[in-house]
Amino acid sequence: MTAHHPTSHTAARVRRLEERLIAAGLTDDAELDGIITRFLAGASPLNGARIVARAWVDDDFRARLLTDANSAIADVGLSMRSGLQEQRLTVVANTETTHNVVVCTLCSCYPIGLLGPSPSWYKSEAYRSRVVRDPRGVLAEFGLHLPEETTIVVHDASAESRYMVLPRRPAGTDGRTEDELAALVSREGLIGTALV
Repeated sequence: MTAHHPTSHTAARVRRLEERLIAAGLTDDAELDGIITRFLAGASPLNGARIVARAWVDDDFRARLLTDANSAIADVGLSMRSGLQEQRLTVVANTETTHNVVVCTLCSCYPIGLLGPSPSWYKSEAYRSRVVRDPRGVLAEFGLHLPEETTIVVHDASAESRYMVLPRRPAGTDGRTEDELAALVSREGLIGTALV
């Protein structure tokens, strides 16, 4: 996506809330920055890549991932818990005939712990509104040109529910280790705006 979004209304509201908490003496900028730093310390697209690589080599794990992702990702030491709340994770698999792409049309809900901080284009109003109406056109802007017969399914994340794409395993990767396979997976592949 080439569109760049201005400071969002939500970000401005969050900052006003932070300023009120600071003014009331309940916290300060350093403490808020520390919370964010601790939260993001383990957040990386490598986590999602590890999940994908395991699903590519372990059929049982793949089946459980597609039916109960929250339970399955515990096998690789990951969780969708943030604070007291556990968000529901749904993993959707690309096939020969179906390609999945993820968006949050309301804001920018996104599995940060599995994919790292969201890219700016994911939060942009242009992406959020257009990928639902014209997914093929938006994917083409990312350089992803899918055959006309490929069905594109758009999944809309929410505050309670997150999505991650399970890309198709590339041909010619038999015999590679999980680490080698994980190295092939990009954040964009986990969102569905790129192939692996």
